Amino acid sequence: MVYVSDAKRAGNSAASSANTGGEPSRRFCIAPMMDWTTSHYRFLARQLSRHTLLYTEMVTTGALIHGDTARFLRHDEAEYPLALQLGGSDAGELAHCARLAQQYGFNEVNLNVGCPSDRVQNNMMGACLMAHPDKVAEGVKAMIEATDLPVTVKHRIGIDGRASWDDLCEFVEKVAASGCRTFIVHARIAVLEGLSPKENRDIPPLKYDWVYRLKAKYPHLEMIINGGIKTFDECHEHLRHTDGVMLGREAYHNPWLLAGVDPQFFGQAAPVETRHQALRAMLPFIQSELERGVFLTHMSRHLLGLFHGQPGGRQFRRYISENAHKSGAGLEVIESALDALEKVREPATPEIAEA
Repeated sequence: MVYVSDAKRAGNSAASSANTGGEPSRRFCIAPMMDWTTSHYRFLARQLSRHTLLYTEMVTTGALIHGDTARFLRHDEAEYPLALQLGGSDAGELAHCARLAQQYGFNEVNLNVGCPSDRVQNNMMGACLMAHPDKVAEGVKAMIEATDLPVTVKHRIGIDGRASWDDLCEFVEKVAASGCRTFIVHARIAVLEGLSPKENRDIPPLKYDWVYRLKAKYPHLEMIINGGIKTFDECHEHLRHTDGVMLGREAYHNPWLLAGVDPQFFGQAAPVETRHQALRAMLPFIQSELERGVFLTHMSRHLLGLFHGQPGGRQFRRYISENAHKSGAGLEVIESALDALEKVREPATPEIAEA
């Protein structure tokens, strides 16, 4: 496996391979999700879809500047197209990290203006920045000036106290004036006082029509819709009104969904025909990570949903859950779980084509 693990390597072969072919398509994207969209999940996702745009977990500017930069930005070239999501608000720090994104070979750099957690708010990051569109615009402008990569913003339709249509339009217009052309819009407000991050993903009502109205009002801007999307039928309906769709939890808990993306949205054949084939394609990667000292459980947890809804799927999950955490656990755990599954005949055509 070839990893992008330092700026020198990323600035040579990795960066050039990542950025050849221009701006990535955002027709179908996987949302950045803390603790979920790790490099290990993204490698699995890439076995299922070649064209889905993947996003990293949010990485704060402070972590990149003052922490182990190479560790936070480490990824496999097989993950491209891949966007880096940043959390921060200081224009100078955002510019510095945007340059790092380019040096390490990412295809896009995205600013998080949607996370509602208290910790993020206290550091002037995430959804609270919707109350400060001028500050967001300043940061975006600095990022655009610092890199050749596309700079995008992921945000809510509002926050408590600034939840009107006019507030949303003011935010979009000010950030667009700084040079941003792509807005990824979670179609809920974020309630910053009184709701947990989990509750903020479910309780505020979805207002997809507001995202549709944004695209109609600003046709020159690229609008990607996010929030509560689960099926391909829903995706196709949203694409009648917007430029792209972004899925989150559904694509994590049921990763086989991604096997239908390339045929459904890009007119290309799926990279694999069965779940078994996808999992076996993961084995060399898992072995290389084990040799690097990564514990099996850090990787296997992302595989648990691969056989969601399939005969033997529960036994697959249980076997891995009960054995992957043991000292010295290696590929034999995955092989044993897979051997049991392969006794169950799986259709040759990806079921997800009907999702």
